[in-house]
Amino acid sequence: MPMKQPIDTLIEARWVIPVAPRGVVHEYCAVAVDVGRIVGVLPTTQANEQFAPIERVVLPQSVLIPGLINAHTHAPMTLMRGIADDIALMRWLHEHIWPAEARHVSPDYVYDGTLVACAEMLRGGITCANDMYFFPDASARAFLDGGMRAALGIIAFEFPSTYGSGPDDYLAKGLAVRDQYGDEPLLSFCLAPHAPYTVSDKTFQRIVTIAEELDLPIHCHIHETHDEIEKSLVQHRTRPLARLNALGMVSPHLIAVHAVHLTQQEIELLAENGVTVAHCPSSNLKLASGLAPIASLMAAGVNVALGTDGAASNNRLDMLQEMRTAALLAKGVSGNAEAMPAESALYCATMAGAKALGIDHLTGSIEPGKAADLCAVSMADPIVLPCFDPIAHLVYVAGREQVERVWVAGRSVVRDGRLVNPMLAGLEKRTNLWHNKLRS
Repeated sequence: MPMKQPIDTLIEARWVIPVAPRGVVHEYCAVAVDVGRIVGVLPTTQANEQFAPIERVVLPQSVLIPGLINAHTHAPMTLMRGIADDIALMRWLHEHIWPAEARHVSPDYVYDGTLVACAEMLRGGITCANDMYFFPDASARAFLDGGMRAALGIIAFEFPSTYGSGPDDYLAKGLAVRDQYGDEPLLSFCLAPHAPYTVSDKTFQRIVTIAEELDLPIHCHIHETHDEIEKSLVQHRTRPLARLNALGMVSPHLIAVHAVHLTQQEIELLAENGVTVAHCPSSNLKLASGLAPIASLMAAGVNVALGTDGAASNNRLDMLQEMRTAALLAKGVSGNAEAMPAESALYCATMAGAKALGIDHLTGSIEPGKAADLCAVSMADPIVLPCFDPIAHLVYVAGREQVERVWVAGRSVVRDGRLVNPMLAGLEKRTNLWHNKLRS
């Protein structure tokens, strides 16, 4: 008999949904993992004949999917969860969020908040987050200590903060962090100008140049509210997206966050230029920002990824919830029950985000050669039975409480629904400390 191939881990599942190709479900399938990479996706019986794993994980009533990718969040703002609810966006920012950040944001705040966010996201099957916040060096340390993959934003605003004196300072510091952590396999970087109403033409032009030179995504809020558009018409005599287009921002580099208020012409502009929209349905609803035309965007061929936004405006970092909300809203807004079917929602929460971040060669699907970023969702609980279609069940029935196992680059980070990493234990003390400071 031929010798079996030694590997680190063999994961046997009732169902495996690779996402690539889309809509495919493998039954009684196994995923072979070695040195952090997927080395095989094959029927369980064949896998047992071929591989000799150090660890065998048997999940007889679970569905195995790629780790979920949160395409837009502000991880440290987890410490502001619930600080100012039931308020519209601009009042929320000006009267509550920005004053609190001016008083409290520091490297310690960012590190602790990001670590708390890692714990929440990993528990819910999120293995990668696209983050935008101050002090990305502190975020980098927290994501690495938490054992989670992240794309870190090199932020830019026109106004000073505790982090920097202005856009040139922000960009210089962010690029230095990229140089420092550029070899970390779990980290990548984006340029992250906050929004058209906080960034000047000059800064946007510089960001476009840097993005082209370094081949980096540009992560930016755009067309989130009617107010944003109306103020741009007064100040710049054009809509924000038209302004960005004139500055060279509308390109395959751009991750347009929210993109709620769009004309058909603007939808076509995004599609023609290969832009990704990071759709944050729960945040849009909670801040009453509006209902994004997701069915029209997808019909035009725009790459639509899903994000939670920050916990201060959601208030959960829960991508399974975002999939369900996005799918339901797409149907309700369009009047078409076939808009954003379940397999599309899962694609938006995995491969679409990976493509936007330029890491689809590495993660976003279950394929040999890719990193073993994986999430197992149990279908054994009576509250989710029976299961006729595992993809539809993931989107419309299951919640993050059914997430039982999670791996990042082959490393187990959630086992039996519990976090494995001791760095993510005892976070209540850190959270309570900041709660007391922010409340005072």
